[in-house]
Amino acid sequence: MSDNLNQNLANGISGQRVLITAGAGGIGLAIAERLALHGAKLFVCDVSDDALDAFGERFPEAGRIKADVSRDEDVEEMFKAVGDKLGGLDALVNNAGIAGPTGGVDEISPADWRRCIEVCLTGQFLCAHHAVPMLKKSGGGSIVSMSSAAGKFGYAFRTPYASAKFGIIGFTESLAKELGPFNIRVNAIRPGIVEGERMFGVIRARAAQVGVSYEEMEKEYLSKISLRRMVTQQDIAAMVAFLLSDAGANISGQSISIDGNLETL
Repeated sequence: MSDNLNQNLANGISGQRVLITAGAGGIGLAIAERLALHGAKLFVCDVSDDALDAFGERFPEAGRIKADVSRDEDVEEMFKAVGDKLGGLDALVNNAGIAGPTGGVDEISPADWRRCIEVCLTGQFLCAHHAVPMLKKSGGGSIVSMSSAAGKFGYAFRTPYASAKFGIIGFTESLAKELGPFNIRVNAIRPGIVEGERMFGVIRARAAQVGVSYEEMEKEYLSKISLRRMVTQQDIAAMVAFLLSDAGANISGQSISIDGNLETL
């Protein structure tokens, strides 16, 4: 892809005020890097002090705050800080989430179930609850919510996570209808198997749960992908940038899979 074509696909991002939850590491950091490259004004939250400190060293002009998106008071404080730092908001990337427990429905504790739902689903509601008035004031904007391939397929032994990610699809489609008249686009991304420590940990946990080696379990995971490879964090970041750009101006209410054609889980 030529530099000119790549830049054209990023038109409209420069100057956008963007909040990325869990933006100091992993997929969130990849998204921040991509949007910064295209001139966005960033604000991130994270639960890791070390990650936030490292982010601040790389992006000294960006806003950052420690926040757990499942906590009402943390989210309220975060949006006050966003308003003070950015003066408004043009896009929310609802990226924060946790893997949740691995186990049978009779083995997972109610506390672990609730924690997964609270972070992965309720956290997205809380952030949208505060972001929407700011987006309306800006005359429109975009919300991109991170779902998962687990929001498309049933996922044995990962029921809290799959339930939350299915919920995000319903939340996205409902918000798209609700907010379209205000020029606010709402989309979800369903990453497949994304290479990185989080996914490696999921594979390790599943391998231990069924009593096989990590290598055997990884091979089983990849056998379900038509392209036989994991996707990268940068693949996800590129789609977020597309959805926030002028090229994505008429895309709303969609759940877009970035997964190498994952056939099943």
